[in-house]
Amino acid sequence: MIVADRNGCVVELNDAARLLWPRAAAGDRLRNIAPFWLADAHVRLAGEAREGALPVHGTIRDRHFEAHPTLPDDRHVVWWLVDDTDRRIAETALAGARRRSALLSDVAGQLLSTLNLTRCMEMTARMATDHLAEAALLVAPPQGHRHSLTYAHRGGPVTRVTAQVDVDRVPGLAEALQGFPPVPARWIDPAVLPEWVHPPDFTEPIGSVIVTPLPGHGVPAGALILLRSGHERAFSADEELFARLLAARAGAALSAARLYTEQTAITTTLMRELLPPTLRSVHGVDYAGAYRPARDNERISGDFYDVHPGADPAEETLVVLGDVAGKGLEAAVLTGKIRNTLHALLPLAADHARMLTLLNGALLSSHHTRFATLVLASVRRRGGKVDLRLTSAGHLAPLIVRGDGTVEEADTHGSLIGALPTVTAVSAEVTLRPGETCVLYTDGVSEARGGPLGDELFGESRLKRALAECAGMPAEAVVERIQLLTAQWLGPGSHDDIATVAISAPRTAELTVVGGQGRAGSAAVRRTG
Repeated sequence: MIVADRNGCVVELNDAARLLWPRAAAGDRLRNIAPFWLADAHVRLAGEAREGALPVHGTIRDRHFEAHPTLPDDRHVVWWLVDDTDRRIAETALAGARRRSALLSDVAGQLLSTLNLTRCMEMTARMATDHLAEAALLVAPPQGHRHSLTYAHRGGPVTRVTAQVDVDRVPGLAEALQGFPPVPARWIDPAVLPEWVHPPDFTEPIGSVIVTPLPGHGVPAGALILLRSGHERAFSADEELFARLLAARAGAALSAARLYTEQTAITTTLMRELLPPTLRSVHGVDYAGAYRPARDNERISGDFYDVHPGADPAEETLVVLGDVAGKGLEAAVLTGKIRNTLHALLPLAADHARMLTLLNGALLSSHHTRFATLVLASVRRRGGKVDLRLTSAGHLAPLIVRGDGTVEEADTHGSLIGALPTVTAVSAEVTLRPGETCVLYTDGVSEARGGPLGDELFGESRLKRALAECAGMPAEAVVERIQLLTAQWLGPGSHDDIATVAISAPRTAELTVVGGQGRAGSAAVRRTG
């Protein structure tokens, strides 16, 4: 406490005040002993001489004080000085902690909003330069002997390169990439950093460095190098701690993005094997196929088809179309098993009954409880015609579209696959003349529910009438026509998986000489096939 009169002369000091101003004595001018902020406040208050004056703030010998004035009479002002340095330090620390917490929350939110690994690495490097450093380098885990490096510097672009670098030349980097805690920034000499650490176009001399790991889910997600130039202040201990916290959030996001990327790659690879193949002409016979899963967000399910070409035109090509009970992933898994088993049984393709018996045994011995229906078609071209051997195993009989628009149902039938101990099947032999087509389809076509009221089945009769209009069309056009009519019938309603395969004897145009001489002495030709 210090008391001064209205003229600014010290009247009295208590013992605590004497610790601040050991040489002060009564009669001294307040301006000569007190800091300017207190002396100026005294002049203003003495001139006003009013009660309820607000406290003033300032520093004395590196400590912060809050001075509260009281006016005991018209002649004196009593200043009560309260040391609030610790409170202010605590408030500053609390405000900083809140600011960092909000920033970390924002960083985590932005990073976790994307599962694109490249985008996540770029965002991490950019956020580091926005909030902590002038430049940043994210070093991804090695792929062989090479690392993916993501550079960023304040005011510049984010760049990525893949290069073979010696991580041992950066103190603490090799350990950070293995997930070990970072070394203190004060232990790293910026002068020893190799040139590849510097982001492109960042030419400032490095003055302070932080190397911190990016911890992932069990496996390190990389390391983050933060750089400040010699013109900036060095990283503080609080900033090192904040860098570790930011790296922890970034590492979790990077780990999630990397896991998603790996799973997507695996799924894409597996799905590539499960998706129906693209069909084409094989040994002079035209094939076309179309597939539509029950759910638009799925690419695979229980319907499938395959074409296994013969080694040469003299050998039969095996066509398989099937329907596994159910929908979704489980049906797709069994579909894959059936397709792989049939592929292994191709040497027995000449004997449909034998193939179906072995396939049935394989399904009964597996853990799957689903069954399937199949239709097999062995195809071989003979001159301009195509011979088919058709065998249905619990499946809808194939439909034959003749050249005159007649639609016939192949006389084949049999039992389900994977449901009974034994399989029975009756095969049918069919010959296609040029321009005629055999259509294999799943019940997703005939049982498509829609129409004007949305509750009527498309039905086999309607399908046959539609096929009659496709007489003479190529295989691809027939399949496209069926898919279009089915989609129109369904409208926006739900549906089962839909698969269709068409096998066509193409309209050939072979030129042959008739009688050696044509009219007017020229060779006459006729079109056959």
